[in-house]
Formats: sequence, structure tokens, C-alpha cells
Amino acid sequence: MASPAFEDIAATFDFLDDWEERYRHVIEMGKDMPPMDPALQVPATKVEGCASQVWIMPRIESGRFDFQGDSDAMIVRGLIAILHALYAGLPLEQVARVDAHAELARLGLDEHLSSQRSNGLRAMVERIRQLSGAAA
Repeated sequence: MASPAFEDIAATFDFLDDWEERYRHVIEMGKDMPPMDPALQVPATKVEGCASQVWIMPRIESGRFDFQGDSDAMIVRGLIAILHALYAGLPLEQVARVDAHAELARLGLDEHLSSQRSNGLRAMVERIRQLSGAAA
């Protein structure tokens, strides 16, 4: 079962009639996301394998995973917001057990993102798993 925040996103996607509306919603989620401090946008936080510039900085508190992320592309910022809803607040040991592919498929992202964006999304998921695993 996904987090309530992710379930809210899934419900919104079910409500929206077409992919263009969903795409706009993802962009709005990116706009609503707090910006990452530029001082944290360094090679150590950069996600390799993304066509856009992407940074993810983990925050671990009381054994729970959270992260801050940013991108130079608004749609990617929205994808980061979706991943945040999927992973934020999980105990470290549960992060690797999330079937991100299946959860994201519920949103139709696997069908509507370009291959470059899909590869970048997979790279972000892998980075989140690596960061949580290193902290566990």
C-alpha cells in the first residue's frame, strides 16, 4: 500500500480525463515543490542517468527516509514530487521494498513519458534506494 500522499496523487490522476491534464498536474506539483538550496546542488547529490539536471539530498530522521530534490526541468520537478509522496516518511528498511515501477504504472507514467524521462525516473528511484540503503 502506498502512502496517503501517493494515494491522493493516484486519485487525482484517476479523476483527470486525459494525459495532457495529468501532465499539467505533474508540472504544477513541480512548481509547488519547495526549491532546493543551490548550495546542495553539487556533484555528490546529482543523479546520473537523467537527461535533465537532477539533485537528490537525503534527510534521515529517527530511522525514516525523506529527501529534498530539484531539477532544471519543471516536469522532472513534478516527478520528484511524486517520488517524494511515494517514499517520504518510510522506515529505511521499507524503501527498497517499494515496487516503484508498479506504483508509478498506476499513474500511467510508464506509458506517457519519453524513453529519456523514463530512464531518468528509473535513475532517481535507484538513487533513492541507494541513499536509503546506505543510511540503513
